[in-house]
Amino acid sequence: MKKIFLVLLFLMLSSNLYAANIKKIYFAGGCFWCMEESFDKVEGVVKTISGYSGGHVKNPKYKDVVKNTTGHYETLEISYDESIINFDKLLDVYWINIDPFDADGQFCDKGESYKSVVFFENNNQKKIIEDSIKNIEKRFKKKVVTYVKKFKEFYIAETYHQNYYEKNFIRYLMYKKGCQREEILNRIWG
Repeated sequence: MKKIFLVLLFLMLSSNLYAANIKKIYFAGGCFWCMEESFDKVEGVVKTISGYSGGHVKNPKYKDVVKNTTGHYETLEISYDESIINFDKLLDVYWINIDPFDADGQFCDKGESYKSVVFFENNNQKKIIEDSIKNIEKRFKKKVVTYVKKFKEFYIAETYHQNYYEKNFIRYLMYKKGCQREEILNRIWG
């Protein structure tokens, strides 16, 4: 009985330690399907969820978000294990997966809901983001137009958007290729 108790105690404690290492961040980078694919491949990322953030409408629907009437952006919630990867490294991954100089949206998706946004939850994150933007502007000698916004709330997108790139692989590849996402990213980041 004592052994069972100790095993259960160990499992509970290790589970709590693991949970303590899990953090969340929120990035908008145009199409959340593409962002989801990019971050799902990163070591230390535990889970990604497509959704909406930054707007004024509660529980928005995709059809309304893309009409640009909600103030929301297509946003990715990224859960990550802080003992494996940190905010700074995830921000680096974010930058190489967007065009930070496109003021109209991202790739073939244009409009307010497709613009790039880095959401911060505290002043430390905000400073890291601002320093990162300064470095990119210095490197490219161009103004970064990605928004930096205080995170407020995240709304999960409809089920058919979740893991779209896996569930609809051929359609997703056609979309991604048609938008020339990889070509544009290679042109910017090399």
